[in-house]
Amino acid sequence: MCRFLVYKGKDEILLSKLILEPTHSILTQSYDSRLRLDTRRPHNGDGFGVGYYTHPKLGPEPCIFTSTIPAWNCINLERLASKTTSSLIFAHVRATTEGSLSDSNCHPFRHRSLMWMHNGNIGGWKYVKRRLAESLGDQWFLGVQGNTDSEWAFALFLDSMEREGFSPNSEKGDGGFGHMVLRKAMLKTIQRINQFIADIPSDHRGEGDLDTRSLLNFAVTDGHSVVCTRYVSSKTDEAASLYFSSGTSWKEGDSKGDYKMERRDKGADIVLVASEPLTFERGGPFHVTSYHDKLFTNGTDNWVTVPTNSTLTIHKQTVMIHPIIDEYYHPNPSYSRSSGFAVSKGLVSNAPGAAQALTPVASGGVTPAVTPGLETGQGEVGKDRLEEFTRKVAKMQMDVV
Repeated sequence: MCRFLVYKGKDEILLSKLILEPTHSILTQSYDSRLRLDTRRPHNGDGFGVGYYTHPKLGPEPCIFTSTIPAWNCINLERLASKTTSSLIFAHVRATTEGSLSDSNCHPFRHRSLMWMHNGNIGGWKYVKRRLAESLGDQWFLGVQGNTDSEWAFALFLDSMEREGFSPNSEKGDGGFGHMVLRKAMLKTIQRINQFIADIPSDHRGEGDLDTRSLLNFAVTDGHSVVCTRYVSSKTDEAASLYFSSGTSWKEGDSKGDYKMERRDKGADIVLVASEPLTFERGGPFHVTSYHDKLFTNGTDNWVTVPTNSTLTIHKQTVMIHPIIDEYYHPNPSYSRSSGFAVSKGLVSNAPGAAQALTPVASGGVTPAVTPGLETGQGEVGKDRLEEFTRKVAKMQMDVV
C-alpha cells in the first residue's frame, strides 16, 4: 500500500517542511512506515509524486512532479522541495498493488484543475476493470495513461462529476467547483465501485485469490476545497489509516525534525491530512470514534484519527467530517472492527495510544457533520441526530472546562 499527505493552508509553506524535514515525513515513510506491517514488502519505494498549486496568474492547473526513483534516493526532490512554496500540496509515495513501475502510474493524477490520490485497492479488480472502463465516457476512458486501479478510479470520479451536471473541463472561478460538488461525485464514485464488485459473476467469487473488499482512501481537490475518504467495503473490517491535524502554525521545535502543530486560537490556518502522522509523540495520535459521540485524545492534541467510512472535507480552512451511509455503515459508536484486512495489505488502522475526552472545538476548528444540504448518497444526516450530537458536544465542553 501507499502513503499520502495533504496540506491546505491560508499561507504558503515550503515543501521541505512537510516532505523532508519532519521526523516522520512522507519521505521517511517511503522507507520507514511505522503503521505498515507488511514484512513481505516493507517499503513504499515504487515511485513518488508531489503536486502543488502555484500563483493564479500561471493558471489553475497544479504542477506535478513524479519519479519512479524511490523518494529517499531522489536528489531532485530535495532540490525542488527546498525552494518551492504552495498553499495546497499533495504528496504520495507508492507501493504497487496494481500497475507497473512507471511515471504514468505515479500519483497524484491530474485533469485540468483537479488533482487525485489513492491509498488502497479496488477489490476484485481483474473482474471490475473492464466493466468500469465500459461505463466511462470516451474522454475519461481515453484520458487514462497508466494501468493502476487508482487512475481508473479517478476517471470514474471525472465521469461521475459529468453525470451530476458538472463538467470537469469547465473553468471555475475563485471558488472552484465547490466542496459539495466534489463530495457528491466522490460518494457516487464509491457507490459505482461497490456496484461493479457486486456484479462480479458468482462463479468467479469462489476463486481462492479473489478478495472483493476495497480499501478506498481517496483525496481530491480542485485547488480550493479538498475531499478525502477513509473507507472499506466491509461491515467488519477496519479501513486503512488516515489522520488529520489542524492549527495556526506548523513549526519545528528545539530538536531537529520535531515539528508540532501550534494552536494560538480556535482557528485552523493549517490543515494536514496524512496516512501516517508526520510526528510520533509519546502516547500516539488521538481518535475520532464517532460522528455523533465524543472525540478522544491522549493529550498531545496533534493528530486525529479520521473515522472509518467517512469523508473529510476542507473548505475555507474548516474541517468537516461526514459518515458515508451505505450498506457498510454502522451507526453504533462502540462497534468494533477488525484490523486484520488492513494489516494483511500492509496497513494498520490506528497507531497505539491511550485516550481521554476532548471537545471538537479544542481539536483545532473541527466541524462534525453539520453542513446542511450535503447528501450522503442515501439520505441526509438527520436533524435529530445532529441536535443530539450538539448536546453531547456542549456537555463535553463543560466536562473539559
